[in-house]
Parts: sequence; structure tokens; C-alpha cells
Amino acid sequence: MTDFTMFDLKVTDGVAVATFNRPDKMNTFTPVVMREMISLFDLTDADDSVRAVVITGSGRAFCAGAELGIAGGDTFNYTKRASGDEIIHDGIRRDGGGRVVLRIFRSLKPVIAAVNGAAVGVGVTMQLPMDFRIASTNAK
Repeated sequence: MTDFTMFDLKVTDGVAVATFNRPDKMNTFTPVVMREMISLFDLTDADDSVRAVVITGSGRAFCAGAELGIAGGDTFNYTKRASGDEIIHDGIRRDGGGRVVLRIFRSLKPVIAAVNGAAVGVGVTMQLPMDFRIASTNAK
């Protein structure tokens, strides 16, 4: 499987477990996280040995939303976004969170959110297309 920088991926007995691995940042969402999550679902869909996907976080958060300030304080200034940060899909502009949500929705495998802590903004939105959501401080 591919090496990811924003989460750890382990496949055991047909279950792919992707764990966000930035507990110091409360597993915040970045453009790199977006690209890697889309790649993760492309990878798991193509692998017939994977029967289900679990998404969880390390530390005290599942995903604390968008990482603010990564664009030099212009996180919500859409005129300063890099080319490719948004795409038009079916005539509708999609940001990174929207692209991830649509990719999870199209997953060929069941997707489970093992919500181990704080989930804010896109950390909640990304769970909407998932098939199951389990919330517990012990979720893995």
C-alpha cells in the first residue's frame, strides 16, 4: 500500500484502519489531508482484499476541522486559494471538504467513523457519507 504522511494505514483481516496521526494539531484538515484521503479511498476501492475502511484519530481528537492560518491567515479568503483547491463538480464549486465527502460517498467499501474525540467542522461533515459512526473515547 501507499505511504501516507497525514495518517497511518494498517490493513488487517480485510479491514483498512486509517488513523489521523497529528495529535499535536488535533488532526486538523489540510489540503494534504484532502489529497491523501481521496487517494486512500481510491486505493481501498482497488484492493479486493479490503472489505471495510475505518477512519479514526490519534490523541484527543478525531478531526478538529480545518487547520486555520495555513494560508498565512487567509484561510477563508477564497480569492487567495491555490489553483486546484476547489473544483467544479456537476456545475457546483467544491472545496476540499466537499471533495472528500463526495469521494467517501462513492466508496465501494463500507466506511466506519471511529470517533475517539473532538470532531469539528469538516471533522463532522466527513462523517455524513460514512456508513457507521461510533463515538467513544476508546474508539479505534
